[in-house]
Amino acid sequence: MNDTYFNALFFIALPYMSLFTFFLMTIVRYRTSGFTYSSLSSQFLENRQHFWALMPFHYGILTVLAVHIAAFLIPRQVVWWNSVPARLWVMEIGMLAAGLLTLAGLVAAMVRRRTNHKIAVVTTPADWIILALLLLQVVTGIGVAMMHPWGSSWFASAVTPYLWSVATLNPNMSVVSVMPWLVKWHIINAFLVIGFFPFTRLVHILVTPNPYLWRRPQVVRWYRRPAAARG
Repeated sequence: MNDTYFNALFFIALPYMSLFTFFLMTIVRYRTSGFTYSSLSSQFLENRQHFWALMPFHYGILTVLAVHIAAFLIPRQVVWWNSVPARLWVMEIGMLAAGLLTLAGLVAAMVRRRTNHKIAVVTTPADWIILALLLLQVVTGIGVAMMHPWGSSWFASAVTPYLWSVATLNPNMSVVSVMPWLVKWHIINAFLVIGFFPFTRLVHILVTPNPYLWRRPQVVRWYRRPAAARG
C-alpha cells in the first residue's frame, strides 16, 4: 500500500471512524442496555487471581493514561518538566515501570480467564478481542519506551499537535506520518481500542456510582423469617 494512502487511511479516516463509533455506540448502549454498563465483574467467582491481576493492571494503566493525558492537555508543562535531565529520567523510568506493571497484570488476567473454568464460561469473544488489543497496545508502548526513548517529550512536541488537529477537525498528519513504524502501530492500535470500547466491559470507566450519594435510603423487609432464624 502506498505510504500516502496508508497514512490517510490510518491517521485521518480511522480516527474519525473510531471516535464516531465510540460516541454513538456508548450513547446507544447506555440508553438501550443500561444494565450492561458495568465491568460485569467475575470477582465473586474467584478472588485471589482476580486481585493479583487486576490491581497491578489498574495501577499501571491509570498511571500511563494520566501521563498521556497530561502530555495531551498541558504539553508545554510536560516539556518544561523534562527540561531537567533528572526529572526526565524519573518520568521515563516511572512510565516504563508502570507499563511493565500493566503488562504483568494484563497477562495474569488473560491466564485467569483461560485456565479457570468458572471464569472461562463467562468470558465472551468481545473480552478476548479487547484483551488482545490491550495486550498489543501495552507491548508496543513498552517497545516504544525502550527503542525510542524520551517519549514523554516527543509525544508532547509532535504527537499532541496531531491529536489536537484531529480534535479540531483539521487533521495534520505531516509529523506523525514520518514516525517510526512501532510508534505508528501504537497510535493505530489506540484508535482501534477506542472504536471497540463501547462493545466491551470497559464502558464501566464512563460511569461511577454517584447516585448512591443522593438517592433515598432503601428499606429491605423480610416477608418471612429466614430458615436459620426459624430453626
